[in-house]
Amino acid sequence: MNAVAPKGHLEWKTPAKLAFLFKPKRYKVAFGGRGGAKSWGFARALLILGFQKPLRILCAREIQKSIRDSVHKLLSDQIIAMGLDSFYEVQQTGIKGRNGTEFLFSGLSDQTSDSIKSFEGVDLCWIEEAQKVTRRSLDILTPTIRKDGSEIWVTFNPELDTDEVFQRFVLNTPDNAVVVEVNFSDNPWFPAVLEEERIAFLRQVEAGTRTQDDYDNIWLGKCKAAIEGAIYAGEIIAARVGKRLRNVPYDPLLRVHTVWDLGWNDSMAIICVQKQASEVRIVRYIEDSHRTYDSYVTELGKLGYRWGKDYLPHDAKASNAETGRSPREILKKLGRPVHWPCVPEIGVENGINAARQMFPRVYFDENNAGQLFNNLARYRRRINQQTRQPEAPRHDEYSHGADAFRMLAVIEPELSNEDDWEVPEFQWERVVA
Repeated sequence: MNAVAPKGHLEWKTPAKLAFLFKPKRYKVAFGGRGGAKSWGFARALLILGFQKPLRILCAREIQKSIRDSVHKLLSDQIIAMGLDSFYEVQQTGIKGRNGTEFLFSGLSDQTSDSIKSFEGVDLCWIEEAQKVTRRSLDILTPTIRKDGSEIWVTFNPELDTDEVFQRFVLNTPDNAVVVEVNFSDNPWFPAVLEEERIAFLRQVEAGTRTQDDYDNIWLGKCKAAIEGAIYAGEIIAARVGKRLRNVPYDPLLRVHTVWDLGWNDSMAIICVQKQASEVRIVRYIEDSHRTYDSYVTELGKLGYRWGKDYLPHDAKASNAETGRSPREILKKLGRPVHWPCVPEIGVENGINAARQMFPRVYFDENNAGQLFNNLARYRRRINQQTRQPEAPRHDEYSHGADAFRMLAVIEPELSNEDDWEVPEFQWERVVA
């Protein structure tokens, strides 16, 4: 059975499971495996609604370096398939309808609370490939889409159950949301060529060249323990089996140390960690960009923790050309207990090995440090396109937390709950000189 779009001047069939798209709801979410026609159905629904009345529609994803990274091509193809090319004008970076409907396209990772204000008048926002969207991006976007009756539509193929979108909508579904699972079996137009691929994949599972976990993730939309090829895949799986991603409460009897990976355009990553005997307890993780040091210091101050030391990377002693001061000097001036010297640079591979050795003793707070766990599960190497051999780790949206984690592994043996870090300000320069 298929659902039919509400009557206006246009009717078009969509999969029955996507009928909810034509009923008002703040959040409309569809997730599942390959071939479920989620993106196809969402695109057609938006084109139908934009045909019926003027709408401002934002199509967003985490990273959009060019219009080719967006759903612009998908919408353009559906406009032709639905016979709407006389109504919609497909432009190079946007799509406009004759009634004033407008499709906009944007990446979320580069947006700030100020820059995203241009989207406040949006009626509908579609987030595609939402499994890659960070908590920061969602926290900035959702209050921006604030027009009366505005809606946020979400489609994704699940990867990890720690992904922010999976946590926010599937595991903790809001009252004002409709969340449906859509797989190939729900698609009445599932193409024969994809069915052949699915059957071939099952044969690979039987032969042992692919795993059942791979099949369940790709075709049934089930979450994986770690991304394929992840550097810490084994450690992530072991942490899950050992239930080390759980509630890890702050212990007021222990010092909280911080480890910083510095960034402005790239993310700033801050790990808040406590140590009890051999246990390394990550009680909080902060990641953001385009923020000043004083904003992070203010955020940390509001936590009310009993602070230990702040550990900074080796380049924190370099002065900024604009301010003439180093990150170490700025944080020290803001009253943070900065450790000196900085964390030594031991090389990426040595740092990864140190992190692997520390990993079995690390506990992650699921609510406050889940993003770090997610980053580590997605931390992968570049693959040489000619040799197909793995090379150095990728520098991407997941690497900042992984870099901070490596630094934590380097300084973990010296983490202490003693009071010797409390050096009076007037003695500081003499002590660290």
